[in-house]
Amino acid sequence: MNVERPASKQPMPESAKLVFRGVLFDVYQWEQELFNGQFRTFEKLKRNDASVIIPVTEDGKILVTYQEQSGRVPFTALPGGHIDQGEEPLAAAKRELMEETGYESSNWHLFDAIQPTSKIDWALYFFVARGCRKVKEFEVDGGEKIRTEVLGFDEFLEFAKGPDFAERDIKFRVLEALLDPQKMVALKQQIFG
Repeated sequence: MNVERPASKQPMPESAKLVFRGVLFDVYQWEQELFNGQFRTFEKLKRNDASVIIPVTEDGKILVTYQEQSGRVPFTALPGGHIDQGEEPLAAAKRELMEETGYESSNWHLFDAIQPTSKIDWALYFFVARGCRKVKEFEVDGGEKIRTEVLGFDEFLEFAKGPDFAERDIKFRVLEALLDPQKMVALKQQIFG
């Protein structure tokens, strides 16, 4: 599956210079001319892209996670995580699904690809994995605790509306669907095929 990287809402010019390399974020700066002819320093962060998965089990349920990570308030989420250097978004999605849940799928579809903010060069790839089946017990790294649960579609809608649900873009789609019957039909079609 060829997945195109979404364009940034604020492209970084080629003249941008790396001024700080961090563990998660790199900081770039550049001089930009304003409408009045003056110049100002602009800044943008860059980080590894991420893949997020909407896993649909063989019996048509959606697999979700309850997560704790060191130094972070507990949250609910879909499985997912960062894309390693040189890794394709779909390969990262398959790896993250296996690492965080022990499930696999051979039926993958791109749900959406976005850059959620203009000040960070960071793409999110949302995939639907249908026909997911558990193949092993998952083993998370020492910096996180994960518990999984399978939910029916209506339960998933309630789950996604929750205040600690990490995937804001999915939450937005769910809320839109709850207000518009046509968008609900479209959301079900995107998830279940």
